[in-house]
Amino acid sequence: MSESIEHIECLIIGSGPAGYTAAIYAARADMKPVMYEGLQPGGQLTITTDVENYPGYPDGIMGPVMMDNFKKQAVRLGTDVRFGMVTSVEFTPGGPQKVIVDGSKEISATSVIISTGASAKWLGIPSEARLNGSGVSACAVCDGFFYKGSEVAIVGAGDTACEEASYLSKICSKVYMLVRKSEFRASKAMQHRVMNTPNIEILFNTETDEILGEFAVEAVRVSNNQTGEKREIAIKGFFVAIGHNPNTDIFKPYLDMDESGYIITEKGSSRTNVEGVFCAGDAQDKIYRQAVTAAGTGCMAALDAERWLAAKGD
Repeated sequence: MSESIEHIECLIIGSGPAGYTAAIYAARADMKPVMYEGLQPGGQLTITTDVENYPGYPDGIMGPVMMDNFKKQAVRLGTDVRFGMVTSVEFTPGGPQKVIVDGSKEISATSVIISTGASAKWLGIPSEARLNGSGVSACAVCDGFFYKGSEVAIVGAGDTACEEASYLSKICSKVYMLVRKSEFRASKAMQHRVMNTPNIEILFNTETDEILGEFAVEAVRVSNNQTGEKREIAIKGFFVAIGHNPNTDIFKPYLDMDESGYIITEKGSSRTNVEGVFCAGDAQDKIYRQAVTAAGTGCMAALDAERWLAAKGD
């Protein structure tokens, strides 16, 4: 191996709860982990305001503050955290794994933990970005609590949208479901659930024109794409549930994935189909997508990598 190529025992690609937790465990196991944080250090929680559902914070905590705490703990224990983005890989069973950072720097890794997460799909309207964290959210389970007793709207037509609308209906006074087409994409069971919930109002053929409010969500202006009729609906929360994109494109030539691009791991583990490559967090979890579950799989990935390295004699 060329002396100019840096070799790393445990490389963590991506940060967030999964990556930082993996780093904490790997550092404590003296695996000398190196982490490349990616384009959004800390992951999706850095664009989240109050986090109320992570254990250990009885008064809640701001998402960016929590991720900074995760990072500080990983660094204190010995993780080499670097700002940079892995732009390509060449995986081979058993390794070492070839990784390119920022398009040019080549490194080699004995073990790799992928924690690149998934990014929510957005509508792409300016007010959505401006009010993100001030009434606009892509996670009803994460943020619905803040709108207890209020009227809210949710965009989407699939199972996730129906599940989140059902969840919101239990804590909010009224839930408007904005469905772009004349029918759902969700399973019949999920359709029946929302249709039979009294405080869910389904608006078919409805698209979002603009989310209204200067500093926080106050209303949404929608239009019927069949009649052209527009209306404003007073709401406090606006939830987008049109899906997520796992950040896994660079791994597609090497790792088994489902039809949506989520990395497939062995049941009950973080192991991928390539020996020595592990995956944690939302890059492999399309069901729960919570900070606490991501952290749990980060722990699993570090323990799996440690045992694999020990078996190799490293």
